[in-house]
This record gives sequence, C-alpha cells and structure tokens, in this order.
Amino acid sequence: MTSDSHPFAGDPVFDLHLGGKLETVATSPLENKDDLSKAYTPGVARVCEAIAADPEMSRHYTWVPNTVAIVTDGTAVLGLGDIGPAAAMPVMEGKAVLFKQFGGIDGVPICLATTDTEEIVETVRRMAPSFGGINLEDISAPRCFEIEDRLKADLDIPVFHDDQHGTAVVALAALVNALRITGRTPETTRVVVSGAGAAGVAVTNILLGAGIRDIAVTDRQGILNSQRTDLTPVKRSLAERTADNFGRTGSLAEALDGADVYIGVSGGTVPEEVVATMADDAIIFGLANPNPEVHPEVAHRHGRVVATGRSDFPNQINNVLAFPGIFRGAFDAGATAITEGMKLAAAEAIAGLVGDELRADLIVPSPFDPRVGPAVAAAVAEAARIDGVARI
Repeated sequence: MTSDSHPFAGDPVFDLHLGGKLETVATSPLENKDDLSKAYTPGVARVCEAIAADPEMSRHYTWVPNTVAIVTDGTAVLGLGDIGPAAAMPVMEGKAVLFKQFGGIDGVPICLATTDTEEIVETVRRMAPSFGGINLEDISAPRCFEIEDRLKADLDIPVFHDDQHGTAVVALAALVNALRITGRTPETTRVVVSGAGAAGVAVTNILLGAGIRDIAVTDRQGILNSQRTDLTPVKRSLAERTADNFGRTGSLAEALDGADVYIGVSGGTVPEEVVATMADDAIIFGLANPNPEVHPEVAHRHGRVVATGRSDFPNQINNVLAFPGIFRGAFDAGATAITEGMKLAAAEAIAGLVGDELRADLIVPSPFDPRVGPAVAAAVAEAARIDGVARI
C-alpha cells in the first residue's frame, strides 16, 4: 500500500506508521555460494554443534544476548487502557525503536492473545531461550506483579516491567535533583504517592530504597494503612512499609496537607485548594498522560519544582531515559537479573548528568542527550557486578 492510498493518507502520524516501524536486516553478506554455505548449511551446523556442546557459545555466535522480547497482553496501554494485543502493536514497535536508538539493542514486539497469568508466564518461559532479556510492557495490575515475580524467579535473564521500574527510576532521578534545588534531604522529606498501581508500587519501593521514609501512598479510598479492610496483599505491604510507620490515615487531601512532594501516577485531578496546602517550595510531579493530575500552571502557583509525563512541558519524566541504558548495562555485564541496586544506580546516573545546569526547569537530561544511554549502562553494569549477578 502506498503512502497516498492508505485510509489515513496525509496524516503525518499514520504516514510514519505505514507498514510498521520495524524490519529485520541481515548483518552478514549473502552474495554468492560461499556466503550461503557459511551463513546457512553446511557451515551453520558447525556453529550449532559448538553451542550444543557449550551453550555459553550462544553469547558469541547468535543475536540472543543483545535481543529483548517486548511482551504485552494489551491490557494497560499508555493512557488507552485495555485495547487488546493487536492495537498494542504500534506501541510495542515504538518501544523496539527506542531500544535500538538509545541502547543499541534489538527488540522484538510480542503481543499475546491471552490475559491469563498462567498462560503468559508459561509462554514467556517457553520462548526465553530466544532472548537475552524480557521487557514486560502495558500489562495491567495486579497481574503484572505476579507475572514479573514468577518470571524473575524462573529465568536466568533480566526481566523488567518498564511501566513499574522505568517510571520509578526516572522519577527518583528527578526527585534527587528537585531535593537539591529545594534544600531538602531524603530522611526529612514527606512524600505523597497518588496511585497504588504498577507505577505507584515501584515508585514507592525505589523511594524507600533511596532512603525516603515518610511516604503516604493513596488510592481512590485514601491513604493505604492497615486499619483498612479492603487492601490487596500488595497494598497491605505498601501500607506496612509507609503510612503505618507514621500513623497516617485519611484522604488524599489530608495526606497532602503540609507534604513536601506529590508524585501522581493515578490520573484524576487534584483540586487547586488541596495543592495549596502543601509545604512551601513544594515539589509536584503530575505524571498522568495526557492530563497531569495537577496542571503545570496550577502546580507552578504553589510549588517550586514541577514535572509531568508530557513532552511539551519542562522536566518530562520519560522512561526512555532509563530502560535502554538499563538493559544495555545488564547485557554488557551478562547479568542474570536486574536488581534494586542496578535501578538505584541508573537513577543516580541520570540525575548526575544534569550537573551544573541544574535548575527548577531542568532536573533531568533530555532523552536526546547522547550521554544518557552510556552513563546509565556503565552504572548499571558496575552495580550488577557489585550485586553479584554479572557473568562478564
């Protein structure tokens, strides 16, 4: 189909997607009989036999160690929700493009026609020998937690749910620099995380790992605390490690009264009168797309540092700052997993790149900063060695 005959011809977005955004390209020549005999039979048999004798040889003689499976069931796609596997494919293709552009990694989009946890886990297990890592994408909570945990336990390659951990890494990087601007320390900072889904859980966990203790996590019913009888196991665990330690209960409005930091990963809208009750020099991250929980104009009236998930405002919390470099570093180290230490190292590397340019409207580097991928990869690879999961 030509660019002038498809149903949405003339729309630049649809024109760009025509035929998809990916193709496979041979890296070896195939111009004569000699090339053919080396690339395929009979020469390829020698390579197969070498790998059969020593499976580690696949690290040298296949594309597997530099290839990631981008796996979704299409149940939580961007801001679109449960749109199914077919409609999710353009996003997964886009993810593969980002892996290649910013990490030099080959990504293969895989959209599964099932939402059953057992079937997803078993499918990924069975195809794992074809990949050096698994990037889980746009799988709805709470199934995403179990799927990731089980695959991490079963596989000896990195498994990473980017909706959780990519968001968390970049949010922490941004917060580290926002705390510097406002003169705060992690130990004395009071944070509200709005949303207890995939991103909210991961953001909370990485903040705890970074030394922030006073965190209140909220859902539609208010602050997660053990007095509530409606908590899932995941939410109960969050409550025990956050608000329970400070006796915090009540609504989002009560949580925000006097809080230093708001991190929204839930959607919805926070009324301006509630935002106004936050501490002086507040830090406000409204990360929902396309409509931040606190619009930047409102946030700037009451806060000092503002970030969103959008590209048309300063301080975009963009996962592309994290996941290509994280997988690049994991692959470079031959890592068997992605540890909490590797995620913290990635956040520190991203934050550090801002350097002397740090200001309220520049707390994270641009995704197009060529230093980002290599810096994150180097930090992650070193953390993998420190954490004892590196094979190289």
